[in-house]
Amino acid sequence: MALGDLQRAFGANLRRLRQSRGLSQEAFADAVGVHRTYMGGVERGERNLTLKSLESICQRIDVDPVKMLGRLEPSNNGTGSCASGDGSVGSAA
Repeated sequence: MALGDLQRAFGANLRRLRQSRGLSQEAFADAVGVHRTYMGGVERGERNLTLKSLESICQRIDVDPVKMLGRLEPSNNGTGSCASGDGSVGSAA
Protein backbone atom coordinates (compact mmCIF):
# COMPACT_ATOMS: atom_id res chain seq x y z
CA MET A 1 0.00 0.00 0.00
CA ALA A 2 1.39 3.36 -1.04
CA LEU A 3 1.29 6.55 0.98
CA GLY A 4 -2.05 8.28 0.41
CA ASP A 5 -3.95 5.13 -0.59
CA LEU A 6 -6.22 5.29 2.47
CA GLN A 7 -7.26 8.88 1.87
CA ARG A 8 -7.93 8.14 -1.80
CA ALA A 9 -9.94 5.02 -0.88
CA PHE A 10 -11.95 6.98 1.68
CA GLY A 11 -12.63 9.74 -0.83
CA ALA A 12 -13.68 7.34 -3.57
CA ASN A 13 -15.94 5.42 -1.17
CA LEU A 14 -17.43 8.68 0.09
CA ARG A 15 -18.17 9.79 -3.49
CA ARG A 16 -19.75 6.42 -4.29
CA LEU A 17 -21.93 6.67 -1.17
CA ARG A 18 -22.97 10.24 -2.00
CA GLN A 19 -23.90 9.29 -5.55
CA SER A 20 -25.82 6.21 -4.38
CA ARG A 21 -27.90 8.50 -2.17
CA GLY A 22 -28.59 10.79 -5.13
CA LEU A 23 -27.01 13.84 -3.50
CA SER A 24 -25.04 16.62 -5.10
CA GLN A 25 -21.64 17.36 -3.64
CA GLU A 26 -23.04 20.59 -2.22
CA ALA A 27 -26.05 18.91 -0.54
CA PHE A 28 -23.83 16.16 0.83
CA ALA A 29 -21.33 18.70 2.20
CA ASP A 30 -24.20 20.56 3.89
CA ALA A 31 -25.41 17.31 5.48
CA VAL A 32 -21.91 16.58 6.77
CA GLY A 33 -21.35 20.17 7.90
CA VAL A 34 -18.43 21.14 5.66
CA HIS A 35 -17.95 23.43 2.65
CA ARG A 36 -18.46 21.90 -0.80
CA THR A 37 -14.89 22.67 -1.91
CA TYR A 38 -13.54 20.86 1.15
CA MET A 39 -15.78 17.88 0.35
CA GLY A 40 -14.49 17.89 -3.22
CA GLY A 41 -10.92 17.71 -1.94
CA VAL A 42 -11.84 14.85 0.38
CA GLU A 43 -13.51 12.93 -2.45
CA ARG A 44 -10.45 13.39 -4.67
CA GLY A 45 -8.15 12.19 -1.90
CA GLU A 46 -6.42 15.56 -1.69
CA ARG A 47 -7.31 16.30 1.95
CA ASN A 48 -5.30 14.73 4.74
CA LEU A 49 -8.09 14.01 7.22
CA THR A 50 -7.47 13.50 10.90
CA LEU A 51 -9.04 10.42 12.45
CA LYS A 52 -11.42 12.74 14.30
CA SER A 53 -12.55 14.31 11.02
CA LEU A 54 -13.02 10.90 9.43
CA GLU A 55 -15.03 9.68 12.43
CA SER A 56 -17.13 12.84 12.44
CA ILE A 57 -18.00 12.55 8.75
CA CYS A 58 -18.87 8.86 9.11
CA GLN A 59 -20.98 9.47 12.20
CA ARG A 60 -22.99 12.18 10.43
CA ILE A 61 -23.74 9.91 7.47
CA ASP A 62 -24.24 6.81 9.64
CA VAL A 63 -21.55 4.54 8.19
CA ASP A 64 -18.75 2.47 9.70
CA PRO A 65 -15.45 4.36 9.32
CA VAL A 66 -13.52 1.12 8.88
CA LYS A 67 -15.64 0.15 5.87
CA MET A 68 -15.00 3.55 4.33
CA LEU A 69 -11.25 2.89 4.43
CA GLY A 70 -11.56 -0.29 2.37
CA ARG A 71 -9.02 -0.46 -0.38
CA LEU A 72 -10.43 -0.09 -3.88
CA GLU A 73 -9.69 -2.81 -6.38
CA PRO A 74 -10.31 -2.59 -10.12
CA SER A 75 -13.51 -4.22 -11.30
CA ASN A 76 -14.54 -5.35 -14.76
CA ASN A 77 -16.05 -1.96 -15.55
CA GLY A 78 -13.03 -0.02 -14.26
CA THR A 79 -14.92 1.85 -11.56
CA GLY A 80 -13.42 -0.06 -8.64
CA SER A 81 -15.11 -1.86 -5.79
CA CYS A 82 -14.64 -2.26 -2.07
CA ALA A 83 -12.26 -5.01 -1.02
CA SER A 84 -15.06 -6.46 1.11
CA GLY A 85 -16.50 -7.85 -2.09
CA ASP A 86 -20.08 -6.70 -1.55
CA GLY A 87 -19.54 -3.22 -2.99
CA SER A 88 -21.19 -1.56 0.00
CA VAL A 89 -19.88 1.46 1.80
CA GLY A 90 -22.53 1.71 4.46
CA SER A 91 -26.26 1.92 4.84
CA ALA A 92 -28.34 4.82 3.65
CA ALA A 93 -29.51 7.20 6.35
